Amino acid sequence: MELLAEHAGPVATFTLNRPERLNAVTPRMIDALDAALAEALGDDAIRVIRLRGAGRAFCSGYDLDWAAELMREGDLAGPWDPAADYRVMSRYVNSYMALWRSPKPVVAQVHGVCVGGGSDLALCSDLIVCAEDARIGYPPARVWGSPTTAMWFHRLGLERAKRLLLTGDPMDGRTAAEWGFASGVYPAEKLDAAALALCERIARLPANQLQFMKMLVNSAVEQQGLATTQMLGALLDGAARHTPEGSAFSRDAADDLRAAVRARDEAFGDYGFGSRTVADPLA
Repeated sequence: MELLAEHAGPVATFTLNRPERLNAVTPRMIDALDAALAEALGDDAIRVIRLRGAGRAFCSGYDLDWAAELMREGDLAGPWDPAADYRVMSRYVNSYMALWRSPKPVVAQVHGVCVGGGSDLALCSDLIVCAEDARIGYPPARVWGSPTTAMWFHRLGLERAKRLLLTGDPMDGRTAAEWGFASGVYPAEKLDAAALALCERIARLPANQLQFMKMLVNSAVEQQGLATTQMLGALLDGAARHTPEGSAFSRDAADDLRAAVRARDEAFGDYGFGSRTVADPLA
């Protein structure tokens, strides 16, 4: 199973469960997330949802093998059809945004890498707590992508969103908390307990109050034009995959995914090719 769902008392825990692939997103995983969320929303005993990843990471983004196959032989093969591309990507945006729209608060528990589409899952949650040594960012900003949920600006503000998206650089957990991506940062060994304690604290409020408070804050963000920006983000994501550089990345990824990612990130000295983050003074 690519997603595990369980609940104890008022807290439901969803665990992304592809640890051998750092919980990379696939259609099957998102289908399972949709089903688990629908079931949790129908259970009055559940007040809060916790989202986490199995193994060494929260989520490494879209499974690039699947994504490359989709463009080579799947629904996005052949001459680029922006409308078809938008339909495919909107399906994932809608699932991520189901967390945002959920009347029950969602807390993302982030450890290891949280990048690309994985960052969308976290950003569409209500609260984020992370491990100190987490690596959080959007490396597809360098080539082959655009954030489809467009949440970086709304959660971090103009300057910091641009700092991340104009470089693709990652944040560590401490910087993520300082910059407003997360509301708490903990040593990795204490993260699970801290996230669960936060969920249990939230669950002390009446379900109607939780829904009211979430509606109030979310409406302020939505009035800033979130839906329009997400439409643009999904369209630009397709465009980024069909630029000359994006097309070259697709071809290289089809031949050797690791080499394509290395060519993208190694010069920056981050993610799997070094330890630099936005907090490094010389980065």
